[in-house]
Amino acid sequence: MSALRFKWLLCALASFVPSVASAQDTIAIGSKNFTESGVLAEILAQTIEEHTPLKVERRLNLGGTMICWKALQSGEIQLYPEYTGTGWAAMLGETAKITDPLVTFLSVSRRFEDEFQIRWMEPFGLNNTYALAMPEELASELNITRISDLLDHQSKLRAGFSVEFGNREDGYQGLAKTYGLDLSDVRVLEHGLAYAALRSGELDLIDAYSTDAKLMRYKLRVLKDDLSFFPPYHAAPLVRMDTLAAHPELKPALAKLAFRLSDRMAQTLNDLVESEGQSMEAAARAFLEHAGLVKGNSPEAAKALALLKHNVILPASERTSGTKVRPGFLALLRRDKADLQERLLEHLALTFAAVLLAALVAIPLGIFITSRPRLRQLTLGFAGILQTVPSLALLAFMIPLLGLNVSAAIAALFLYALLPILRNTYTGISEVDGALVEAAQGMGLRPREVLWRVQMPLAMRTIMAGIRTSTVISIGVATLAAFIGSGGLGEPIVEGLYLNDAGLILTGAVPAALLAILADAILGRVERALQRPASL
Repeated sequence: MSALRFKWLLCALASFVPSVASAQDTIAIGSKNFTESGVLAEILAQTIEEHTPLKVERRLNLGGTMICWKALQSGEIQLYPEYTGTGWAAMLGETAKITDPLVTFLSVSRRFEDEFQIRWMEPFGLNNTYALAMPEELASELNITRISDLLDHQSKLRAGFSVEFGNREDGYQGLAKTYGLDLSDVRVLEHGLAYAALRSGELDLIDAYSTDAKLMRYKLRVLKDDLSFFPPYHAAPLVRMDTLAAHPELKPALAKLAFRLSDRMAQTLNDLVESEGQSMEAAARAFLEHAGLVKGNSPEAAKALALLKHNVILPASERTSGTKVRPGFLALLRRDKADLQERLLEHLALTFAAVLLAALVAIPLGIFITSRPRLRQLTLGFAGILQTVPSLALLAFMIPLLGLNVSAAIAALFLYALLPILRNTYTGISEVDGALVEAAQGMGLRPREVLWRVQMPLAMRTIMAGIRTSTVISIGVATLAAFIGSGGLGEPIVEGLYLNDAGLILTGAVPAALLAILADAILGRVERALQRPASL
């Protein structure tokens, strides 16, 4: 993350207003938080940079489908790679069965243009459909080759499905209805972790994408969709029509990518990132050079290009068999020291802004509702409801209101930080001994003087406990800000999750945990320093 972006973050913290629109000659490209989406977004970005005068702003790893979709609709990004089956089932909400690739593409194209003014460009060529996979040895033992075969063993199999697959109609919900499945042990987990759980023997069945790189590395059997439940999932650029109108040069540039990426090529590119340790930028550049879509040879992509040529030509049985050993936690800390410091500062800024705003609102409000029972019940109830909203959902709700920027992240953190401070302020003030308040009033002190000279000093420890709780909560929740591109210590956690890289996850998780401990200790000292006896 650049110093320019950090300066922008500080500006946003100072003003807490949505960021200004991108310059007219800049295109913002987004992606979801899994490897293939990021690689496709990089291919789009590098193609646009090569064949148009436009600049590209990359806003990758934005989380799930709905975050990218809302960002596109609100204009925070102008295009991102999407899948036709996802457009049909998740965005249009269609439940009708659809199996023909051309019919699927034409259907979503027409509906998206009419209803959203968003266009599906020509597909890349790959069809990354859902699939179910299980260890080859277990599948052979149970004689399972089709999804229908699961019916005889569903009471014994342990399934692990990704969050989106587990909760979508084009995922397990619809699959279960079509096949009559009722798996007794179903867990929802991050997609990148499912393969590790499968290999360790914790799971027997997972959902997979047909172009998953790990299907090349693990001894798995992909089960046949014998009832043709899964719709086609052809990847294609999804672009705002007003962007195409403003930049007609985009259309011929994107057309160069039409039907250039086969399933095997996509799987190999994913493998370069996940198993060979190549960056998404290098993998994308290697593909574009291999396809002759960019001029010149990039030294940074030379190794990726060599691996691509080697693995895409050889049959699966002769491809590189091992997985590249990634640097461990301590090695990553040493290597990425500068980036870690910058992420730490971003995390601190996000948390400080959110807790400060929450304190400025919740403390006066907590004092105000102390003597107003009806308003108190309503206010605390509303703040409690906010705590129950899933963090990612709240971040997604903020995108149409504040945009895909740091302000949206701060707003979500602010809402989560309200309840502990609000409740502790009310509790601290209301628990002050009524006899002391009456004594102060009997001495002629006005209500405001009673508050500041008697109630606040006695309630300060309770109020500070609420601030400490809010701070620790905010530090944890702030790691999710990475899902909307707002930086912080969540970035290595998100990247590590989809690469299944424990060391990378720890470079974000450990500093975040230490930061929470340190912040709580510092605020504890502040709490003791602020304590003073009531003065009458």
